Amino acid sequence: MDWARYWRAPDRPLEAMHAHFERHVYHRHSHDTYSFGVTDEGAQAFTCRGAARTSAAGMVMAFNPDEPHDGHAAVEDGFTYRIVHIGPELVADVLGDAAAVPIGLPLFVEPVLHDPVLADALHCLHTALRERSGLAQDEALELTVRALVRRGATRRPWVPGHRGVTPAGIQQARDFLHVAYSDDIRANELADIAGCSRYALHRGFQAQYGMAPSDYQRQLRLRAARELLQQGTAPAETAAVVGFADQSHLTRWFQRYYGITPGAFRKA
Repeated sequence: MDWARYWRAPDRPLEAMHAHFERHVYHRHSHDTYSFGVTDEGAQAFTCRGAARTSAAGMVMAFNPDEPHDGHAAVEDGFTYRIVHIGPELVADVLGDAAAVPIGLPLFVEPVLHDPVLADALHCLHTALRERSGLAQDEALELTVRALVRRGATRRPWVPGHRGVTPAGIQQARDFLHVAYSDDIRANELADIAGCSRYALHRGFQAQYGMAPSDYQRQLRLRAARELLQQGTAPAETAAVVGFADQSHLTRWFQRYYGITPGAFRKA
């Protein structure tokens, strides 16, 4: 049975889909975005750049903007895949912090890549896009785009200098997280507070506190959730108050951090 789940950012050219297709056949088309996919199960066949291609489980697909392709199941049981569409202006914005490409945006010459590192990065990005954490989304997007360009693009980015980061700036960013941990904070907002670039913020924060800003924010949310649960607040209400997308999102991370569900913790 075919199914598809779609997500779209309200404020920037960023979309994602998770789908399983057995009967669906894509008509030849193109996107005005970069499109990066990873096949979870099965295999899909498509034509691109004048040749037949196959993406099996674990393989990554990379389509440049306005690059025609089609697609259909290559095996009887179909295929399950995730794909992220990223506008060229957003790719340029991401690379602008860590790299400049003087001759234009990066191009991907191979539409199918067998690269476990990129496959893991796309999985992480796809997961982050479904969660209500702008900081985690920004970090996953930047790390994934840089990894894709570094490992699969024909135009290698030149890395210029960065706006420097100071311990005081990182401390200010940390203090802001403690005050606004439940808010949907973006990476550029936190970088402005620290007085540095987003890339420098990520490196400096990790060096100073041993984790990425998004991990630190999530930890603050979970600690606040523990306090509310101890007071008898229901898990669903707790999730909304501390900034998680929903109760299942809270439960997943609560179990990963503490080994039990919020409900069990509340009853203990």
